[in-house]
Amino acid sequence: MLGGGLMPDEFDRAPWLRGERRLARRAIDEDLPTLGICLGGQLLADVAGGQVRAKTGPKERGATPIRTTAAGAADPVIGKLGAGAPMIENHQDMITELPPAAVLLASSRAVENQAFRIGGHVRGLQFHPEASAEGLAHWDEAALAADGLSRDELVAAARLVDAENTAAARRLVDAFAAEIRAHAQTRSETR
Repeated sequence: MLGGGLMPDEFDRAPWLRGERRLARRAIDEDLPTLGICLGGQLLADVAGGQVRAKTGPKERGATPIRTTAAGAADPVIGKLGAGAPMIENHQDMITELPPAAVLLASSRAVENQAFRIGGHVRGLQFHPEASAEGLAHWDEAALAADGLSRDELVAAARLVDAENTAAARRLVDAFAAEIRAHAQTRSETR
């Protein structure tokens, strides 16, 4: 479940969110391997009883150091970040309260709820493991400037940590893919 410039309940702008919310509820109820990124993570939190607020948090843009919690370090997916790693972010909307059943897996200095898990296999992220320093070069320069940011400076800072970011993101995604394969194997063996 990927990101986007919406809130998880903006049905007037994105009627398809109703269907995505039903899929999220099913994933949570069945504990299916799920990875919600940015809006996707916010949607998972909202569906499971957490709170998400628009334009509430600090604006995190570009490469941001993400630190794993003790639970995150032990998690088979988020634990692939080690003690932490720089990840690309682009948000101000944020999860202000995790769902009651969620376990906090990672935080940044400015935003506590960067990664969480519900059950054994449903994870939400505020950061973007699919984004890279080079991807930042395509961000809306005027929008960044309106926030007092320089796209060139964000790209340059992200390039400094690109190798670490890319390696950590690949480990995370590979671990998630392995979890999907293991889950599918288990399901096929029980049928």
